[in-house]
Amino acid sequence: MSAEYTAIITKEEDWWIGWIVEIPGANAQERRKEELLISLKEAARDIIDLRRQQYRSEIKSDYEEVLLAI
Repeated sequence: MSAEYTAIITKEEDWWIGWIVEIPGANAQERRKEELLISLKEAARDIIDLRRQQYRSEIKSDYEEVLLAI
């Protein structure tokens, strides 16, 4: 499954800083732009996985998971 997200990136002095608009908390800071983009992808995956685990653990009854391609 593939989805696209919007990363806002900027360079402040020696650092590249960025965040993903659609995923609150997905942000990173790196010395190189290429490293920043990798870190942002990892942050997005980590947050999505964490939220998925959290919601699964809170469900008290039977449920069904359905993958949606966006």
